[in-house]
Amino acid sequence: MEIYLIRHAIAEERGEEWPDDDLRPLTEEGVQRFTEAAQGLLTFEAPPERILTSPLVRARQTAELLAAAMHPRAPLAVMEELAPGNPPDAVLAQVRKLGGSGPLALVGHEPDLGHLAAHVVGASRAFPFKKGGMCRIDVAWGRPPRGTLVWFLPPKALRRLGRPIGGH
Repeated sequence: MEIYLIRHAIAEERGEEWPDDDLRPLTEEGVQRFTEAAQGLLTFEAPPERILTSPLVRARQTAELLAAAMHPRAPLAVMEELAPGNPPDAVLAQVRKLGGSGPLALVGHEPDLGHLAAHVVGASRAFPFKKGGMCRIDVAWGRPPRGTLVWFLPPKALRRLGRPIGGH
């Protein structure tokens, strides 16, 4: 199964304006940059068949931007296990329960995504996802599940891939 791990885009800063961290939205810059990054992803990869997202606002907004870039749109659903603080095994168990073999996108948060990526590929330390960064891991569902890292890109590289040749 091809799994795209995607960290949410640039969000508003924590503080008095957003006392509930779960409700922090993306910034205008975050929306614009992630829209370009999503286009970049779709220039070289098959679009995901499904998008699963953390319930937090910034992750849901990021997932919506990815879905909006796709034609046709992939179905989008909230997966509670993608909320901050859940261990990699909980996320993998839920993904496995869903079944299917087509490409799947998981939109979440750091440091959890970095730990999930490391856990699946057997790395000794977490992957450092930038906001809007993505990776693709091909997972074989054994006991334990094992994955192969296919690529890991920062958002700047993805945005460049989404631009027409000669574009700025």
